[in-house]
Amino acid sequence: MNLTCRSLLCYKSHPLHTVLYTKGAGIVTLSTDFLLGRNNPRFLPMLFLIYFKIDLDHTADVQLHAWGDTLEEAFEQCVMAMFGYMTDTETVEPVDTVEVEAEGHDMLSLLFHFLDEWLYKFSANEFFIPREVKVLYIDRVQFKIRSIGWGEEFSLPKHPQGTEVKAITYSAMQICEDEKPEVFVIIDI
Repeated sequence: MNLTCRSLLCYKSHPLHTVLYTKGAGIVTLSTDFLLGRNNPRFLPMLFLIYFKIDLDHTADVQLHAWGDTLEEAFEQCVMAMFGYMTDTETVEPVDTVEVEAEGHDMLSLLFHFLDEWLYKFSANEFFIPREVKVLYIDRVQFKIRSIGWGEEFSLPKHPQGTEVKAITYSAMQICEDEKPEVFVIIDI
């Protein structure tokens, strides 16, 4: 199976799953066939392992895997991976600015609320889709984060419609900072 690159978005697909890689972030789409183990293991992506609790009540979950030189960059790339699943972010122009702040009671809840706030900006009346997100700071003591995004309102004639993200989940959520910071988040589609 070949890995095809187009601009900053790369993808690899098979009828039972798709893998997208964008600027240091990976997205894995898992079908019901995959969740039930009907895939041939040779088609599994080799860039990272997938660890999650399987919930067969849902037709599909997506795991976002993002990394960066700093934890801030990993969080930024995780947001962009989520939006990259919803549309082609290369079609977004940075004409508007939106700020997002979030709080949690620990780092995992902070990541959850951070992604949830960005998803709200898209799902609510703003329908904002970022081309780029920058984390301004992460307070690891009080578990607060502040970020800014540059983008525009989502428009079907301009932006290709991807898959709707219904919710962020805590399922198998991880923040790893051993070597390079990376985060793993499963979203419900």
